[in-house]
Formats: sequence, C-alpha cells, structure tokens
Amino acid sequence: MDAIYARQSVDKADSLSIQGQIDLCRREVSLEYQVYEDKGYSGKNTDRPAFQRLMADVEQGLIRKIVVYRLDRFSRSIADFGRLWEILKRHKVEFISINETFDTSTPMGRAMLNIIMVFAQLERETTAERVRDNYFQRAKLGSWPGGPAPYGFSIQKLPAADGRQVPALCPNEHASVVQRIFSAYAQPEATLGSVARALNTDEIPGPKRPTWDNVTLSRILHSPVYVMADEDVYLFYQGKGLRCSNPLDEFDGLHGGMIIGKRDRSAGKYQDLRDQHFSLALHHGIIPSALWLQCQYKLEANRQLGGSGRGKHTWLSGLLKCAHCGYSVKVNRDGSKFYLLCSGRSNLGLCDHSIRVDLRALEASVAAELEQLLLECPDMEEPQGEDAESARLLAEIDQKIDHLMSALAEGSALTMAYINRTIQKLEVQRQEILAKQAQIHSKKQVPKWKRLQFAPLSFEQKKIVAAQFIREIKLDGERAEVVWRI
Repeated sequence: MDAIYARQSVDKADSLSIQGQIDLCRREVSLEYQVYEDKGYSGKNTDRPAFQRLMADVEQGLIRKIVVYRLDRFSRSIADFGRLWEILKRHKVEFISINETFDTSTPMGRAMLNIIMVFAQLERETTAERVRDNYFQRAKLGSWPGGPAPYGFSIQKLPAADGRQVPALCPNEHASVVQRIFSAYAQPEATLGSVARALNTDEIPGPKRPTWDNVTLSRILHSPVYVMADEDVYLFYQGKGLRCSNPLDEFDGLHGGMIIGKRDRSAGKYQDLRDQHFSLALHHGIIPSALWLQCQYKLEANRQLGGSGRGKHTWLSGLLKCAHCGYSVKVNRDGSKFYLLCSGRSNLGLCDHSIRVDLRALEASVAAELEQLLLECPDMEEPQGEDAESARLLAEIDQKIDHLMSALAEGSALTMAYINRTIQKLEVQRQEILAKQAQIHSKKQVPKWKRLQFAPLSFEQKKIVAAQFIREIKLDGERAEVVWRI
C-alpha cells in the first residue's frame, strides 16, 4: 500500500492547504493508498498523531511508498529525518517528494535528499538565530521584545530614540496591586505566604488563576520591569555579575528594566544570571528603587536558608538525606504516624532503599545532643527587644556593602566614584546605629545573662539552631548518622 502524508501547521494565504497537497501527491501513488494528515502541528519534531500512525504502519510492513508534497511537510530536522530514513530503508519503503522532484528509489534521488536536508536544517537554524538576535536587539533598545505583558502592565506603542513607534509597557489597573505586594512584603514580619493570604482574603484574582501563591509573588518581586531603576539598581546587578547594556549615567530612577539572555530552563530566571544582560526599558517603573531593593535583600536572605525550614512535621526538615543516593528525605504523615521517604525513590525512581528510622526517637536523640552542646557554649547576654530593629538595619547595610564591593571589581572610574561615596554613607549609617545601641546598653544598670536551652525553643527556633550545628543527617534503614558542623 502507498501512503500520502500531508501537514499544515497553520492556515496561511501563501501556504498550500492539506487538500491541495493530497491532490498533487495522488499522481504518484497506485490505486491502493492511505492518506495521513496532521493539521495544526509543527514539523520541528515527530510528535504528531497521523505521523505516528504512518510510522507504525511502516514498522508493520504495510507501506510500500510514502509521497509528500514537500520535504519539510515530513520532517524539518536532520536528526529526526536521519533516524526516520534508517527505518524506511530497513523496511524497503520508497520516499518521494513532489516539490523537490526526487525519488529515493534512485541513487541521484538519495543524494539529492541528503543535500536538501542539510540546507533545510541550515535555513531553519539561521532563521531561529535571526529571530533570537532580533529579540535581544529590541530589548537592548528598550522596547518590549515580545510575549505577554507582565502583571500590572499592558502593551502599547511608544516612540523609540529614532522616533519610531515600538511596543512598550504601560501600567494598567493591576499596577496598584503590584505596589501593594512590594509594600506588604517589605514589612519585617511579612512572608510570601502572608502576602498571598491577604490578597486571597480580599478576593483579588491572581495573574493566571483566581488565587495567589508563593511562586507567583516571587516572580513579581524578583522582576526588574517594576523598578524605577537608579544607580543603586545598577550596582545591585553589577554585584551579581550581570552585564548592563546601559551605562551608569542612564539609570535615571524613572525607567524600568528587563533581563534578557540565554538560560537553563531548569534554573530560576532571576537567580542564575550568568550569560544574561540587564537593559533599561522605554516604560517607567512603578516601584521606587529603595523599596524594590529592600525586597530583593529579603528574598536573597530567604533563599540562603535553602530548603531547610519548610517542613511542618519536624524541625529537622532540610537536614535529612538518604545515605545511598544523597537525595532529601521527606516526611509523610498518616494519622498520628510519620514515615520517612527518600525523594530519590518516590520522585525520581533512582533509589531502592527504604528508611525505617523512628522520627520522634531521632528528634529526641538529636535534641539531647544539641542540649549538651549548648551547655558547653558560653553564656550570652539576653537580647533586648528594642535592639531588634537595629540588628535588622545593620544586616541590611552589610548586605548592601557586599553588593557594592562585588560591583567594585567590574566598575569603571565613574562607577567606582559612586560606589565609594555610597559605601561611605553606609558606614556613617552603621556608626550611627552602633552609637545608638551603645547608648541603650549604657542605660542598663545590670545586664541580664542567660544560658540558651534547646527544649524551650519554638519550632522555628529549633530549626535555626539545628541548621547551625548540623550539616546533614544520613538515613539508612534503621540507622541515622549525624554529620556535625563542629
């Protein structure tokens, strides 16, 4: 039996319809033939229903000859076609392309096929490269490069530097929600979860679904499209190793920005910034630089805690590892019982070892060890409540200085002068805070001293203490090995 294969990804005025392809291919088939057609499918890969049925019939020896209108209707990838051609040759199936006028039953046809596939792949790759270059170039010039507008913005036309009207972002009715998100998250006690709950309580729909979650909020908070980018934003990204397409003096504290460049899809867009660029955009930002940076420092501090602390069943969350595969161990609850399960086994199927350690017995044993370690630590002055805000401000100043010092290595003479001035101002702020703390302490007649005890600590405090003393806990069957940091 002969086969006709026809494919069309979208209906276009300058593209031949599926019926037109079939009519042309009928001239090359015998009286007995079968039509296989895929409408609305790209030729980039072979994941097409009718195509899969065709190849299954080839494997069963039902097909003698395949006729297509044009080669790229069958496959647009050299790698895919090379594999398919081996299958066709193995089952002695001829291949005829009407448009390219070749027949693989002849040596010349086979040679022509190889040449055409090479040029088809070359054209596809160069087209894709032109599209990518155009995308990056538009972004570097400040226009919106393509895709849906971020939450809080719509797309409109704005004049570029050369006077042309180009796509750009414009705040819409959701911009006030974005401003609320940044202001709420910047509060000392706020978390992504608490901000999401407040938005859901007020029945404010999310960007793509009715409710808000931590992931959606994190993407918004990380994005530079909202910031009114000034010198501090420039230095923030310089310190993270991100290359800026615009010089420092163009960061006017008005325009938003965009991060562009190739990246690993498995990596976070705003966490792994290697091989990416920051470009100022034509649109104005809606979040002041100081507020945006405050949220970035808070997000970074949260990320540094890693995966530990997210679990709600044990204060050992994030420390439990499978001794065989090294993947994290998660806690499953069934009523009043808790089970430890290797994620390498449950999620990836990479491990076949079970864990039978009693969670509460493990906690009791580790708690006793931590209690003994704390007894050997020196007494500490009881922290005063009025110093908490000062401690937070000092930590934020240290974080800013770290970013500035990182940016110093990449800076020009202009940026170095700005960095030095900024560091001097931060040092003055630091000294003022320290002086205030000293004044508070000097008013206390008798300092209160206490020894830190593990048992009375809260659940969250136990997580923090455990993470400070323990590197990991390796679990194997009924055994547990604690790897200490000391």
